Order: sequence, then structure tokens, then C-alpha cells
Amino acid sequence: MAGGRADDEEAAVADCLFCGIVAKEIPATVVGETDLTLAFRDINPQAPTHVLVTTKAHHEDVGSLASADAEALAALLRECRRVAEADGIGDAYRVVFNTGAGAGQSVFHVHAHVLGGRGLGWPPG
Repeated sequence: MAGGRADDEEAAVADCLFCGIVAKEIPATVVGETDLTLAFRDINPQAPTHVLVTTKAHHEDVGSLASADAEALAALLRECRRVAEADGIGDAYRVVFNTGAGAGQSVFHVHAHVLGGRGLGWPPG
């Protein structure tokens, strides 16, 4: 069947900013890479450390990732911790997942924001 879900998913990946970064087609300041993840500095940092950790495979959001690939989700979270430790904030950092446009997600490829290096208030936002 033409124009089905597979075609929609291929179009989403083709237009995905983070898929382009993972493929090394779009430049980024990479700070870590594993078989399943890529970590790079945010171009609009909201804290002294602001690193995005994403999966190499395209998943729209953290819920989709959790349903599809628990191993990749665990790898993403391990990489968040490694990034925080490498940046010297391993004892005080925040990991944020925005899910859906209403929550501030602007790139629909799962990614965690690792934030730290300054006081982070609560509640956020």
C-alpha cells in the first residue's frame, strides 16, 4: 500500500535534524558516542553543561523508545551519567525528556537534556 506508515516514518527520518547529526551530515560538538547513542553540546545552552544525548536509531520520544527498545533506553541513561561525570557535575545534574510539542519538544527524535553546573530550581519551567 503506497503512502502508508512506513513511508511516513521514512520521511520523518529523512527530515530529522538529529538523524542528520547521527549520520555526521550535520555538524555538532560531539562529547560521546556508543554503539547505540550520541552525545553532543546543545547549540543554545541553558546551563554551563547542556548536553543532548540521543539514540542513533530514530524514536520519536522517550515513551516510544521505552516501548520499542529497553536496551537503547538503558544505554541512553548510562550515557547521561557518563556525560555528567566527564563534565565534572556527576554529583548534581538534571536529566530532562520533553515529550510532545506541549511539553517543549521541538525535535521529534528522542533525546535527553543533561543540565548542570549551576543551581537548578524546582519546579522547573
